[in-house]
Amino acid sequence: MSESREETTGRGAAPASPADPAAGEGKSAKHARRTPPPSGGKRLTRRGWTVLLSALLVIAFGLTGAFVRVPYVAIGPGPTYDTLGQAGGAPVIQISGRQTYPTAGELRMTTVSLNDQITLFGALGLWASGRYALAPREEYFKPGESDEQVQQENVQEFQDSQSNAEVAALRHLGFPIKVLAQEVVGGSPADKVLAAGDRLLNVNGKQITQEDDVRTALAGTKAGQTISITFQHGTDAPRTSTLTLAANPDSTQPQGFMGLQPIDRADVPFDVKVSLQDVGGPSAGLMFALAIVDRLTPGEMVAGEHIAGTGEIDEKGNVGPIGGISFKVVGAREAGATVFLTPEQNCAEAAAAVPNGLKLVKVTTLDSALTALDDLKAGRPTPSC
Repeated sequence: MSESREETTGRGAAPASPADPAAGEGKSAKHARRTPPPSGGKRLTRRGWTVLLSALLVIAFGLTGAFVRVPYVAIGPGPTYDTLGQAGGAPVIQISGRQTYPTAGELRMTTVSLNDQITLFGALGLWASGRYALAPREEYFKPGESDEQVQQENVQEFQDSQSNAEVAALRHLGFPIKVLAQEVVGGSPADKVLAAGDRLLNVNGKQITQEDDVRTALAGTKAGQTISITFQHGTDAPRTSTLTLAANPDSTQPQGFMGLQPIDRADVPFDVKVSLQDVGGPSAGLMFALAIVDRLTPGEMVAGEHIAGTGEIDEKGNVGPIGGISFKVVGAREAGATVFLTPEQNCAEAAAAVPNGLKLVKVTTLDSALTALDDLKAGRPTPSC
C-alpha cells in the first residue's frame, strides 16, 4: 500500500495545476522516475533468499558437525608395550625377593585405541584415515553406565589379568598355589564367618589345593546340610567352623550353596608386580605370563627377536580370544614385531588383517606359547593361523 501511495503522490512534489493538466502530468512522470526506494530498503529476491538460507544451513551443519557428539566410538591400533622392558621409567614386570635373570629381545603386548564421545566431523575424519573403524557406542558402554564405571571395570579386568598371569606362570614353574575366598556373598551361609581374602584349607572334609577342589567338595550336597570348613584369616592360626548350606540360587546347580567364590593365587615368598598405567582390559594376560616365566628362568626365551601377541589367560594357563585383533596386528608390525602370538579363536580374523612381514603363530595355552617360542628359536615349524 505505501509503495502504491508513493508512486501516485510522490514525496515533496508540487500538485499539478488544474489549468495545465499536461504540465502536471509531465512533472508527475518526471518525479516518478526519481522516486527513491521504499523506506524499508529493498526486499530480497528469490535468489537472495536462496543464498541466505543456504548460508544458514551450512553454518548449522558446520556447528553440528563440529560440536555435536555422535553415538559411536572409533577403534584403531593402540600403543604397544614391551613386557620385558620399561614403561614410564620403571620395569613393566617387577619381581622382588627372588633371583631374576637377564633377558633379550621383546615380548610386546598390544592394545586397541578407543576414542569415545567424538563429533560427526571427528568420526568422519577417523574413518577416512583408514586406521579406524566406527562401532555403536552401546557395544562398549552399557546403557546408563558412566565413564567412571567403565574405567573401573577396565582397571579391574586389567588387575585380574595380572593376577591370572602370575598364577599361570608360577604354576608352570612348579611353585605352590593357595586358594582364597575372592568374594563372600552377603546374607549367605559363609557371610559373617569368612571374609574376602581368607585362605581355604578344607571344605567338607576335602583338602583344598586349587579352586576346583571347592566345587568337588560340595558335589552331592544339598540345602540344609551342615558342613565343616577350615580357613585362615591373614596370619592368624587356622580355625574350623560349620556352615548350614542354603539352596543354590542357580537352578542349574543342584548342590548346596555356601556363598563364596574361590580363586587360585600363588603361594610364594616373593612379590610380582606389573607397573603399567592407563591400560585396561584382560587381553595382556598371555604376554605378562610369558615375561614372568622369562624373568624367573635362565636363558633367553626369545633370543633377541621382536615378538608381539595378545590373549586373555586364566589361572590354569588357558588362552582365550580377545577383541580388536585386526588393529593389534597392525600396531604390532608398526612397532617392529615380526611374530605375533595369536589365540586360536582369533586366527581367522587376524589372518584377514595381518600386514606384510608379520608371522602369525597360533596358541591355545601358556605351555603351547612357550613351546612355539622354543621352536622359533630353534628354527623349527610352528603352528600358524
